[in-house]
Amino acid sequence: MLNCRRAVGARVVVLSSRTAHCRAATLPSKLFITFPPIKLQMIIGVMGPEGSYSERAAKLWAQKNSLKDAEFRYFADIEDAFLAAVKGDADISVIPVENSIEGSVGVTLDLLHENEAVIIGEIVVKIEHCLLSKGGPEKIRVILSHPQGLAQCRHFLKRHFPEAELRSTGSTSHAARLAGEFEEMAAIASPEAADRYGLKILLSNIQDRKENHTRFIIILAGNKISPEQTMGAAGVEGESALESCRGAEPESRPETAKEKVYQSACKTSLIVYLEKDRPGALYELLGAFAKRGINLTKIESRPSKKELGDYYFYIDFEGHTSDALIKDALKDIKSKAGTKSKANTLKVLGSYPAFRDFI
Repeated sequence: MLNCRRAVGARVVVLSSRTAHCRAATLPSKLFITFPPIKLQMIIGVMGPEGSYSERAAKLWAQKNSLKDAEFRYFADIEDAFLAAVKGDADISVIPVENSIEGSVGVTLDLLHENEAVIIGEIVVKIEHCLLSKGGPEKIRVILSHPQGLAQCRHFLKRHFPEAELRSTGSTSHAARLAGEFEEMAAIASPEAADRYGLKILLSNIQDRKENHTRFIIILAGNKISPEQTMGAAGVEGESALESCRGAEPESRPETAKEKVYQSACKTSLIVYLEKDRPGALYELLGAFAKRGINLTKIESRPSKKELGDYYFYIDFEGHTSDALIKDALKDIKSKAGTKSKANTLKVLGSYPAFRDFI
């Protein structure tokens, strides 16, 4: 089985899954094929310590891509884990980007905007928050968790622990580690964290919505690979990673709909800046996708942090940057985005196989 590999210092990093083939004719110059496959260690940056949901996502992604010898390096928070990949302290990093209850992780979107990073994959994991403690529930005075964990269990906490002090930590697993030191402390964290830090699971699945999933992205330093080179990321079944991921010609929807839809197993992420106070700018941006039948899976505005009312947009859509239809849409968007005096009005973050099966 052929594997696409990328040189990073003295290591070679696998970019394709074991199920994905790569054809030499489609490979950019910075990618090359080695055969037969060899076992090499990849350093994967995650938000730690051990027992975090980021670790769970990273291990599942590594397993899915047959990275049996991957080394997991733990960082204090999302920013540190993200910058580890950008600065070369990790080959890749696995970063939370959105949750089905609380929505987007703002710090991740801002880091993508502010740094040169490429998205090469995604994975979605089910979140099963547990209340963990050394003692019983009657002793709990302080409850610790990551801000997202506290927010996702807001109603549970008000109903069952209205008097408890809520404290934020860098991660759910960090909360579990701290809770292991005092009986009056409890943590909202994963079952893995309970095992890792010797805590009792007092209650399971305490999140306010039982269907709770978090989407994680896999990022790589942007100076090591271009968005156009990210065709061989995670878990694509079929002929080649590129061909499996690329979109089909627009096909007719059911007879009730006249418009055509572009179909693809791939997803592309980008950031676009729209000129402030220009009427119709967002309408024109969305029109570039709509008139080509390209499906948007996410659009989110974030403040540029330059002045009040100045925003950039983070967008996910179905398709790959190598497809003619997508190229045409991006050209259209670039002509409408920002002003000629502003740099980086359109930033393509990468094309990668869309995750289909929730874990």
